[in-house]
Amino acid sequence: MYNKATPCLSLAIARLNQAGPDNFAIWVIRSPLPGGYVHYDCIWPESLTRQWLTWQEMFSLQYEPHIPSFHRSADLLNQPALTFSTTEEGGYGGQLMQQLGISLWQWMFDGPIRQSLAQSRGVAFGKNQSLRVRLEIRDPNLVPLPWEIMQPEIGTQAISLSPQILFSRTTANVEPLQPQANRDSLHILLVVGEDINPPTLAPGIGLSSSYLSTQPDQTLSNTSYSLELQEEASALIQVIAQSNQVNGVNPPPSCASVKVDPLIQPTAIQLTEALDGGNYNVLFYAGHGMPGPDGGLLFLRSNAVMNGTELAQVLVRNRVTLALFNACWGAQPAQEGQRTIERSSLAEVLIHHGVPAVLGMRDAIADQEALSFIQAFTKALTQRMPIDQAVRIARQQLLTVYKFNQPAWTLPILYMHPEFDGKLLIKIDEGITELPVTQLDVSRETFPVAYLRLLSKKERISQIYGGLMRVGRHQENDLVIKERWVSQRHGEIICREQTSNAGNQYTYYLRDFSRFGTFIYDANNWQRVHHQEIPLTSGVRLKFGSLDGQIFEFIIENFNYSPVSPEDD
Repeated sequence: MYNKATPCLSLAIARLNQAGPDNFAIWVIRSPLPGGYVHYDCIWPESLTRQWLTWQEMFSLQYEPHIPSFHRSADLLNQPALTFSTTEEGGYGGQLMQQLGISLWQWMFDGPIRQSLAQSRGVAFGKNQSLRVRLEIRDPNLVPLPWEIMQPEIGTQAISLSPQILFSRTTANVEPLQPQANRDSLHILLVVGEDINPPTLAPGIGLSSSYLSTQPDQTLSNTSYSLELQEEASALIQVIAQSNQVNGVNPPPSCASVKVDPLIQPTAIQLTEALDGGNYNVLFYAGHGMPGPDGGLLFLRSNAVMNGTELAQVLVRNRVTLALFNACWGAQPAQEGQRTIERSSLAEVLIHHGVPAVLGMRDAIADQEALSFIQAFTKALTQRMPIDQAVRIARQQLLTVYKFNQPAWTLPILYMHPEFDGKLLIKIDEGITELPVTQLDVSRETFPVAYLRLLSKKERISQIYGGLMRVGRHQENDLVIKERWVSQRHGEIICREQTSNAGNQYTYYLRDFSRFGTFIYDANNWQRVHHQEIPLTSGVRLKFGSLDGQIFEFIIENFNYSPVSPEDD
């Protein structure tokens, strides 16, 4: 649910049709301080539309330019584009990007809205936190604009790049957010759909509705085409896997693990079954699609499509936290003639139905740009950052690699449910350790007395009662070890009775469930035990999770020691 401890400023924009076609209202719908709830009426200037048209002419691949408002000048499209000096630093593209960003900021943050932002940033600064800024655009004609590039003045950072701000879009027209399951790792369903661009359309442009009816024979029987999709999936999996490494080696213990399951050109039923049975927290779709009234269409394979409303049902039912779309239409609203359909983009539709977070593209993105973003984004998520912070980090990566005067960093658009706090993975000190499956008769007193002793402080002894000790980082374990590489439910030490001709024999075993394993000192060397069960002998030494961990000594005695509380370790 929404984290009230995180300062958040939510803004809404709506058109005032009764006042005039260019009249808008901007108001604060959530503020970290009581006096921040302000309202401001303003007029959309023709100069801003001209800047936006010039921006599209240089950076957009769309055929028809988008006009956000209805100005009195009927020949606006026929006016010459704005010009900038090419001798200044940054060149024409950089100046155009910067000027549009400043103009959008000045229009948005004017009058009392500017004061509310300043006060909210002061609250966040006082708490040593970033300010979460969410923008709700209730007029669909303003949705396609790159609000992520807003900046207050020359030399300052854009709102979506600032380390002091976590920027995203949102919508208040939503179903309640369902409780999210605590996850300690990324489990991604990678869906590779149809990526055919008909020759009559430019790359990144949605398919027409007639295309499906004219392509009935397109199947996966084409072996080379199928291999291309397999290679695309393999490349994406490799990029995601590399994001969980540092200089080619395994990540530090605080990082989460990543598992990716590919699904190549599924039917709608196969996609639904995979989500129902996979326990995923991330859906990643790479393929073709088109905008539409119900969130558009995903072209899974020939003659197999799924619209956004249908996808939303299965995502919410399975409590998928993040839906990521490597396609040019995920954040675009649909058009009917000259009219933009309200709340029609895939991102808005999924958020409306209760998906916590959706990341789509505002326009076409090059393959290499998308891979760079995905790798940086996934790496930030494995470091347990909130989703909006991870998007900021990945956006900064795009700007660094592809420069400010290129549109790559402006393309990812993040929508978040207004009740969602951005958390995808639990923090290192959160979570609940499950009760072990093995149940022992603790009323019996025949088990040999055993305990774990901290080698650096031998007076600290944790006795094993009833032949079972649960070890881990969570407080509900019998032995609590507050080290970041120790798993919540790290392992168990268990005593088993074996009957033989010589009588009953008792042996203690270590059962490891952890992510990073348990180290046992044997033959003058530390040996790693991972997801295994091995017998323990008295006097053996153990480290849990890392070779940098504390050393414990396992002892079997014939008499009782006074145990020390596990919390003292």
